[in-house]
Amino acid sequence: MEKIDMLIIGAGVVGLAITAELTSKFEDSTIVLLEKHDSFGRETSSRNSEVIHSGIYYPVGSLKAKLCVEGKKLLYDFCNRRKVPYSRIGKLIVAKNEQEAKQLETLFELGRENGVTDLEILDRKQVTLMEPNVKAEAAIFSPSTGIIDSHVLMERLESIAKQNFALLAYEHEVKEIHRSNNGYVVVYRMPNGDEDRLECRIVVNCAGLNSDTIAAMAGIDIDSAGYRIFLCKGEYFSVNDSKSNMVSHLIYPVPHANLEGLGIHVTKSLDGRIRLGPNAFYVDKPDYDVNRGHAEIFFNSAREFLPFLELNDLEADMSGIRPKIQGPGDPVKDFVIRHEADRGLPGFINLVGIESPGLTSSLSIAKMVADMIKHDDIV
Repeated sequence: MEKIDMLIIGAGVVGLAITAELTSKFEDSTIVLLEKHDSFGRETSSRNSEVIHSGIYYPVGSLKAKLCVEGKKLLYDFCNRRKVPYSRIGKLIVAKNEQEAKQLETLFELGRENGVTDLEILDRKQVTLMEPNVKAEAAIFSPSTGIIDSHVLMERLESIAKQNFALLAYEHEVKEIHRSNNGYVVVYRMPNGDEDRLECRIVVNCAGLNSDTIAAMAGIDIDSAGYRIFLCKGEYFSVNDSKSNMVSHLIYPVPHANLEGLGIHVTKSLDGRIRLGPNAFYVDKPDYDVNRGHAEIFFNSAREFLPFLELNDLEADMSGIRPKIQGPGDPVKDFVIRHEADRGLPGFINLVGIESPGLTSSLSIAKMVADMIKHDDIV
């Protein structure tokens, strides 16, 4: 049986970032990344808005707030050094009436408490000057919000990991995890259907939609731990290219209660196209179909602040699934990033419920995991 030092499970953007970071920090360790799909980022990491968030929305003191604010800076620096395409396009969070304008004031203070120091509150005239085709009573302007080519980002992280001699094994699916005298024995299925196993001292679970399944394999009661994943689907509709120049920033409504979603918002791709979404609804199993019948709901929602839209401007685009540990009607839940030593699992690190702002936070999450391994002396 092959013996290694560290095993990372899941090659989304977070798993790739962790692999790249660990291979840089622990050069003498043998590190393997297992991914059940045929390449990286096949699930949540490639089906999202590709937004670099500023850190406005999240509860003060939460990992989401801390890691988003730190991660944004790390990500922009990484993009500049590694030539990852991005645009610091800026975002407007718009209020359509006086009641929502008051909510913006609360949101503004929350952002400031989280360390987002560049926010501005705009009145109706200032919004019109910035976005003549957007209808709003007031808005928060976040100049440090941006958009990124997440595929290129993952390519760069994969390249770093490989250059640092990590072994990336695609189409290798984890089936069982057992404690051993030296750490963990992990049974996995190979592309040909055969099973094999390896032994490792450290397991990092960043399996996204299946992170609760991996935690359960290690013997954790995912319900009592609060690790059960609820699949929350979000759909997107693209807007006719003829109207691509009608807005120049990201445009967001006031977010939903308990941050179940950030509302149907306007994103722009790096080539300038406009997309609306996502909505948010819980599903029992992953599927990536877009219900074309939802176009009218998207239209009615976005038309409140984009009066130039027509229903026939919208075309079904794509959908994604968020791995929430926040079930329907639950209060906001934070990221789980935890060394499970007190559960009798030394060297087992869980990352569960890594949804938005996971992309923005990917590099700061990776740094946190590396620091955790070093601090807890589990190398």
